[in-house]
Order: sequence, then structure tokens, then C-alpha cells
Amino acid sequence: MEDTMADRHRRALRSQLARRTPIVAPGVYDCLSALVAARAGFEAVMVSGAGVAASALGVPDLGLVTFSEALNQTRAIVSAVDIPVIADCDTGYGNPLNVYRTVREFQAAGVAALFIEDQVAPKRCGHFAGKDVVPTEEMFQKIRAAVDARTDPDLILIARTDARALHGPEEALIRARAYSEAGADAIFIEAPLTRTELADNVDALAPLGIPLMANMAEGGRTPLLSIPELTELGYAIITYPGALQKTALRAMTDLMASLKLTGGLGEFYPEKMFSLDERSALLGLDRFLERGNRYADGNRDPRGEDAGAD
Repeated sequence: MEDTMADRHRRALRSQLARRTPIVAPGVYDCLSALVAARAGFEAVMVSGAGVAASALGVPDLGLVTFSEALNQTRAIVSAVDIPVIADCDTGYGNPLNVYRTVREFQAAGVAALFIEDQVAPKRCGHFAGKDVVPTEEMFQKIRAAVDARTDPDLILIARTDARALHGPEEALIRARAYSEAGADAIFIEAPLTRTELADNVDALAPLGIPLMANMAEGGRTPLLSIPELTELGYAIITYPGALQKTALRAMTDLMASLKLTGGLGEFYPEKMFSLDERSALLGLDRFLERGNRYADGNRDPRGEDAGAD
């Protein structure tokens, strides 16, 4: 069987977890943000559900993104970058049967890992008030369905619990243990309130030998720790879900205000803006032009060289 890019990405992510080397995956929301993260040297990206809701629909993270919308955006991001992609699959988009299909479809899209959460649908941002969680047994069965749906054993299934905000840290740990038992490969406890709590979660779940994910939501309830700090605590997957988009929003807002006030771009271009050539380079323009030349009229050389060349 042919070894695909998705196969290689999944093995790479699995191998990194096995080596106890943290996976740092900035949150991305479209192909351009994913390309920026990849060019910066990050070895993985995480598709932010909140980011996709904002960029694709212009709405807050309130469970308004549909299964097909999330899948299409994720598939495009996977195709744009040659690094592993972690998908945000919200609640799995329904009951265990829906979760089964969700895992099959996102796996076919080429993701290296995905996570589902135990919120009641419609879900909302894990740092918003007013969310609720399903019974532990219901989420347990969803994870079982996800495990059954996986055809590539290297696909990493991450179980997220939002129970901490509603029922306290101990309930979150109880659920984490149950989700590990159901077959999850990694655990994501959303919205711990302190650095001490982040550390306690690692210590409490250490006997399971299961990797933990830390989500550094800017402006959320969890204190923002650095990559070295989280590595020292023992986190295996580290995400900064909104940093790229929130920075872009600030820059775009400042640019529009300046253009409206001054009538020009002098305050921003060229120091604070990519040039046309810089953007084209990021998007691989030369590579596309070279490929197009291969199929130019009159070029009949299968190597893509100009026809008639000596």
C-alpha cells in the first residue's frame, strides 16, 4: 500500500509523543495562517474551531459551524501545509454514530490527530459561561465509537472535558480517567484556573501514562504559560489557539483606522505589511509557475523542458 503524506504525518506525531517531546501546535483558522505557522518552523498546527467560526462565518464560538463546514476548512488546511494537522471536531457533531462518521471523514481528510469534547450541543467556547456537559457515560460511548471508526492506528484521538468549569477539578479528573479507559490516546482538560491546577492535573493523571494537552487561550480563564513552563510541568501537546487570529485582527483594525484617518498606507507600508512579492513567496508562486510551464503550449518534453531545446 502506498505510503501517503497523512501516514507520514501521523507516524511523526505518534513518534514525537512516544519520545516525550512536546508537540507545539499554534491555532490556525485558514490556509494562510497555517502556512505562516509552518514557515516559522512549527512541526504541527491545530485547527481552531473558534478561529474557523470567526473567519469563515463571522460568528462567535457557539457551535454554529457545521460538520461539513469544519471538514472542508480542515481539508483545505491539510492540503496547504506539509506538517501534521490536529482537528477540532467539537462534540463530534452528534451521537456515537455521528462521531463514527466524523472520525472516518476527518481521517480521510488527512488529519494526524483530532479531539472531541463532552459538551452538550450546541457547544460554546470552553472559556465562555453557560456551557454544559453530557453525562460521562455518553461521552465514554462517543470515544468508543471514535476508536472503532479509526482505521489508521496512528491517528491520535484526544478526549476533551469541559467539566472543570461546571463541577470542579476533581470531576474533570474522574472524566479524564474514564475517557482514557474508553480508548482516548490523550486527554485535554479545558480551562484550569491556575498554574497549580495545571500541575496537579499532570500529577493526578500520571499513573495512566497518557499524554495531556494544554490549551493557552489568550484572554481565557487559564493563565498563559510559556512552552518551557508547560514542558516542565509535563504537558505533551501545547496549543495557542487564538494568537494568530487575534494578532491579525489587531493589525487589520489598526490599518483600517489609519487608512480612514490619513487616506494612505504610509504608516504601514512597507514596514508593517508584506509586499506582493513576499505574499507570493509564502504561497509558492514560483513553484506554481514552474508547474504551469510543464504544460505550456508547444512543450512536449515529458520532463517539462522547452520543446526543441538542445
